[in-house]
Amino acid sequence: MSELASIARAMVAPGKGILAADESSPTIKKRFDSIGVESTEERRRAYREMLFTTAGAEQYISGVILFDETLRQSAADGTPFPKLLADKGILPGIKVDKGAKDLPFAPGEKVTEGLDGLRERIAEYRELGARFAKWRAVISIGAGIPSDYCLDANAHALARYAALCVEGGIVPIVEPEVLMDGDHTIERYYEVTERALRRVFTALYDQRVKLNEIVLKPNMVLSGSTCARQADVTEVAEATLACFRNAVPAEVPGIVFLSGGQSDQKATAHLNRMNELGGGPWELSFSYGRALQAAPLKAWGGKDSNVAAAQKAYLHRARCNGAARTGSYSDAMENAA
Repeated sequence: MSELASIARAMVAPGKGILAADESSPTIKKRFDSIGVESTEERRRAYREMLFTTAGAEQYISGVILFDETLRQSAADGTPFPKLLADKGILPGIKVDKGAKDLPFAPGEKVTEGLDGLRERIAEYRELGARFAKWRAVISIGAGIPSDYCLDANAHALARYAALCVEGGIVPIVEPEVLMDGDHTIERYYEVTERALRRVFTALYDQRVKLNEIVLKPNMVLSGSTCARQADVTEVAEATLACFRNAVPAEVPGIVFLSGGQSDQKATAHLNRMNELGGGPWELSFSYGRALQAAPLKAWGGKDSNVAAAQKAYLHRARCNGAARTGSYSDAMENAA
């Protein structure tokens, strides 16, 4: 097994998942605004350090996706964040895309940019300690969209990114996110997700990317956020598994689902039910941002005196999702915080 295949396997180790702490500066500002805290570089550093130093989190967290600023920061004692994480047995990762921009001649659709200079950035990030990377494509559902043009443009960019990562010695997380925003049914969400995934894997094959050296980070198959009928937990789990069995090759070592605007508990319950039902040929795990951070962020509130309470809240969410990896999550566990 190659080094990258081994790292990909470690990222989806049984009972563990990934913390997405790669919010851009504008996004983390929104998070801080919600708790009335000014988003300064030092505040952001202190907040991330609080999460990264939570005792016991390494039992449930295999890796952490960092933002460029965070990758270059250090703990209060001077330990660089990548080393701090690695010393706990947690793999450091890095967000490398430059965000979704308007796709020319395609109203309402986006394409992710950031390929220019990526080979050089990957080399620098690996030197700084990153062992995997992330690139997010954003696909909307609406009247007449997504177009094949949008799906193909994003699949091509994801595959080119993945090839550059593998060439540069880091594992690519491939993230085609079909947004849950809208009134579409779960059946419509299924159809678009399958279309997107098929194009992504065709592009990866064309770019000569070995599938055992990547990790897939997709959406679950849900009802649209404003759909009149919301599918229940079992429906979501069954639809998601059916879709991925149709579209994701068995060589992929693991699927780390994004939470995509779901509540903390729903994201955990859906993952748990999938693993209860038997999953598939891949590990079914998580790569959550807000669904792991909302509770500790609120508990912290920007105050040093609240660090212990915030770390407890983070550890609880990590433990619940670790249990969901084995289908052993329950309401009783949720309420035992």
